[in-house]
Amino acid sequence: MGPVLQPGTGERPGDHYLPAAPTTVLWGRLPCAADDPVLRIASGESVTFDTVSHEGLLPDQGSDPVAYFAGHGVPREEVLDDAVAITAHLARDPEHDGPHVVTGPVHVEGALPGDLLRLSVERLVPRVPYGVISNRHGRGALPGELPRDPDTAAVSVFTPVQVRDGVPVGALPLVDGGPRVVTFPLAPFLGIMGVATAGDERHHSVPPGPHGGNIDINLLVEGTSLLLPVQVPGALAYVGDPHFAQGDGEVALTALEASLRATVRLEVIPAAQAREAYGELTGPLVETSEHLVPTGMDADLAEALRCCVRAAIALLRARYGMAEHLAYAYLSAATDFDVSQVVDLVCGVHARIRKADFEGSSTADADAGVATAPPQERQGP
Repeated sequence: MGPVLQPGTGERPGDHYLPAAPTTVLWGRLPCAADDPVLRIASGESVTFDTVSHEGLLPDQGSDPVAYFAGHGVPREEVLDDAVAITAHLARDPEHDGPHVVTGPVHVEGALPGDLLRLSVERLVPRVPYGVISNRHGRGALPGELPRDPDTAAVSVFTPVQVRDGVPVGALPLVDGGPRVVTFPLAPFLGIMGVATAGDERHHSVPPGPHGGNIDINLLVEGTSLLLPVQVPGALAYVGDPHFAQGDGEVALTALEASLRATVRLEVIPAAQAREAYGELTGPLVETSEHLVPTGMDADLAEALRCCVRAAIALLRARYGMAEHLAYAYLSAATDFDVSQVVDLVCGVHARIRKADFEGSSTADADAGVATAPPQERQGP
């Protein structure tokens, strides 16, 4: 692991740097159209965001990150100053607000409703050498079963990062207080990436939706992109909920929550080009070097799956001209539908469609990327 990345220290490779100060974050709510941007950029520019995990900041952990992490042997200099400042200076209603700290919003010049915003994850660097995995509020995949003690409000598992054979890993014991003999690989990603919603009401930070938000798709590591339908002029993009690792499903409620420094490039895809490449995209779409990843979301997991299947069929029809019944058959034979998470009030499912399977298509060269016309030259969506 590298040095602790306090605000303003270390490498900040983006065209812009956005720290996670009380004036540049929201706690428990997501930006809406009425929010003023904390940064303005041109389409195609990158931003290095500092993100702060909510773990260690919450009331069931004492609302004092210095004291909470000291209880796990973390010295003061390894507790992030911005986490301390956010806890001290930002108000949050635990009965009505979510737990997440989100950095932004960022106004992207020329973005209009009907366009897509591509958020390309270029770099994710751990800011601290530890994280926390929590089960709280009687939630997770097994409410009423775990935790065993019904009087236990929360179980938070402090998880240091250790280096084994030169590779950083998360480390857990088999029993409380035992040696940390269970290790698992790290794959950092941002659980929250989104655009502002229309209107003047800030949405709760927990449920994901067409705006993105708390989608918790662990494929969004370095070198991948998230495409989102722009809801308001300027897009008003934001990021947060940093993770060091997460299993599909995120069954206990949280992943290995831990603060990251994220460099993300934000590009506007004008509406006409967006429709040609992706069809009428109505929700988040992940793109990796190997896969197109449509999503489906609903409070009911089975309906989330159906939504994802519909989105996948629509994508194949729009992008490759594939007949509906053949797209349905292809998805059944060749595509994995994975549970993103089942703990965010709205469940998520994502499908991994292999791009290589369509190399013989006359439209396969669209996979090389979508050129983005300068948004300022357009008069409307």
